[in-house]
Amino acid sequence: MSQSGLFESTAPRPLADRLRPARLEEVVGQDHLLAPDAPLGRMTAQHRLTSLVLWGPPGCGKTTIARLLADATDLEFSPLSAVFSGVADLRKVFAEARDRRVAGRGTLLFIDEIHRFNRAQQDGFLPYVEDGTVILIGATTENPSFELNPALLSRCQVLVLNRLDRAALAQLVERAEQETGRTLPLEPPAREALLAMADGDGRFVLNLAEELFALGDVEPLDTARLTATVQRRAPLYDKGQESHYNLISALHKSVRGSDPDAALYWLARMLSGGEDPRYIARRVTRMAVEDIGLADPGALRQALAAWDTYERLGSPEGELALAQAVIYMASSPKSNAAYKAFGAATKTAKQTGSLMPPKHILNAPTRLMKDLGYGSGYEYDHDAEEAFSGQNYFPEEMARQEFYRPTDRGFEDKMRSRLEYWRQLRAQRDGDE
Repeated sequence: MSQSGLFESTAPRPLADRLRPARLEEVVGQDHLLAPDAPLGRMTAQHRLTSLVLWGPPGCGKTTIARLLADATDLEFSPLSAVFSGVADLRKVFAEARDRRVAGRGTLLFIDEIHRFNRAQQDGFLPYVEDGTVILIGATTENPSFELNPALLSRCQVLVLNRLDRAALAQLVERAEQETGRTLPLEPPAREALLAMADGDGRFVLNLAEELFALGDVEPLDTARLTATVQRRAPLYDKGQESHYNLISALHKSVRGSDPDAALYWLARMLSGGEDPRYIARRVTRMAVEDIGLADPGALRQALAAWDTYERLGSPEGELALAQAVIYMASSPKSNAAYKAFGAATKTAKQTGSLMPPKHILNAPTRLMKDLGYGSGYEYDHDAEEAFSGQNYFPEEMARQEFYRPTDRGFEDKMRSRLEYWRQLRAQRDGDE
C-alpha cells in the first residue's frame, strides 16, 4: 500500500464529501427522475442503462447520480472532467473499456462539464457509444441543445435535474447535523436565510453548514450576523449562455404581460448578475416598438431617454433610469398592431416583386416623363376637403391591402377612429366615381 493510501482514511474530508449519498434513494430533490415510476427508477429496476446527458445547475447531484447508477447496474465507473482531460485521456479510457468488455464487464464513462469538449472530441465518443463499449453519461450546466453535437444528442437521453428546493436543502442540513452530532447555531429566521443563501446548490449549503460548525460553541446567530459570517452564493448568471437568454425572456414577457413588479425583479436579477445595462436598454427600446407601439407613442421616447440617461450617468445611478423605463413599459397599454402590420407588408412586398407605383403619384422632372403620364391626375391632399383626397397609392396591378389594424387601447383607439373615418371617405369617393 502506498503512503498516500495508508493515511488517506484518516485525512480530513469535507462535510459535503462525507454526506455523499451511498444509494440512489438517498439523493434529494430529484424524485421526478429517481422515483420507481420515473425514468432512472425504471432503468435501475430493470438493471439496464442507456447513455444520458444530465442537465442541471451546480450542486444538484449530477456526479453523485452517475456514480450510483454505475453501482446499481454493475458497471465500472470511469470519471473524467472535460476541463482537465484531452484526447489522450479519452483513448486510454476507451482502451480500458474495450478490454473490460472482453472480460464481460461494462463501463460507465462519466464526463463532467461535457459541454467543454469541442465538437471533434464529442464526435469521438460516437463509435464507442454506438457499439456499447461505454455507457456515456455527460453532466452539463448548459443547455445541451446549444452546446452538444446533434449526433451525440441523438444517441443520448437528456434528463433535466432540478435546482434543489427549500425542502431538499433543509434535509441536507438535517443530515449535516446528524453527521456531526451538533445543531447549527442559528435562530429560526437565520436558518431560513441560510437555505436562501445556498440558491438551490446542495454542495454549497453543506459548505456553509461546515463553516458554521467551525465557529464552535457560539450563541445562535441572527440573520444579520449570519450574513456577516458566511459568504452568500453568487447568483447563477452567464452573459454568454442560457441564463442570459432565460432572464431577458422573463423580463420581456413580464413587460408584455403588464406586470411591473415581475419586470423589476428580472431587471434586478440581470443587473445583479453583471449584465451590460446597454443591452437591457436596447431590449427595452425593442419592447417599446414591438409590444406597445402606437398604443402609447411616448413609450419609445421613454426608452430612448432612459438609454441616453444611462450613457450620461453610468452605473449605478443610470440603472434607475432603466428601472423607470421598465415600469413605464409594463404599465403602458399594449399593441403589436404596428409590428404585425410591418410583417404583413414585408411579406406582401416580397410576393409582389417590382410593381411600379401608380403614375399619378410619380414625379415628372422631365418632359418625357410628363408625356408618359407621370404625375397626371395627382390630387394634392392639402387642397382637398378635410386634407384627404382618397386617391389610390398602391400599384395599379395590385388590390388595396389593409396591413395596419389598430387596437382599441390607448392612443391607438383614436387612430382607429381616424382611419375608419378615412375609410368611409374613400368608399364614398369610390362610389361617386
